[in-house]
Amino acid sequence: MPAKLKKNYQIKVKLMDIQPPIWRRLLVTSDIKLDSLHSVLQDAMGWFNCHLHQYEHAGALYGMASEQEDPFGLDERVESEGKYRLSDLLQQEKDSLIYEYDFGDGWRHEIQLEKILPLDKQAPSAICVEGERACPPEDCGGPWGYQSLLDTLADPSSEDYAEMREWVGEEFDPEEFNLVKTNRFIEQRHAMDPESMLQ
Repeated sequence: MPAKLKKNYQIKVKLMDIQPPIWRRLLVTSDIKLDSLHSVLQDAMGWFNCHLHQYEHAGALYGMASEQEDPFGLDERVESEGKYRLSDLLQQEKDSLIYEYDFGDGWRHEIQLEKILPLDKQAPSAICVEGERACPPEDCGGPWGYQSLLDTLADPSSEDYAEMREWVGEEFDPEEFNLVKTNRFIEQRHAMDPESMLQ
């Protein structure tokens, strides 16, 4: 994308089917590729990149390019996410797409373009500016499994309480969101692979 067209996007990422909402507000460059955005989303939300993912927009799917042959054409409808930039999909404020992580648990995130801002060349290529509530633990059963987990943790008299508390850890607080820690993860990834967000 030519420098004069490059912008900053303010996007809101909201985990669907969860109440109260779990969300993050991010600033990213408009030309970030979808595979790089995946890494940012993992760090911003608090996931550990243990499962497959894909994007959905306007009836099309975007995901990881398969390294294996597909003789039956089953993956034909999945576009390679590395070939597309966020600005290819979101072009106007209020445009949105879906990011799904872990097809088993079915964590679906709505990503909405809130604001298109002038490019700030001094700003990081991706940063979290706001958010609420902790990311659910991996492999907890999706939105409904997570709600069941929260119900158990809220009731120390439950027969499953001790087991579930040990599983999530004593320090897990579903209401906690640490902005500084979140941005540290994003910055560390960028430091390890500075070109990943710029290609």
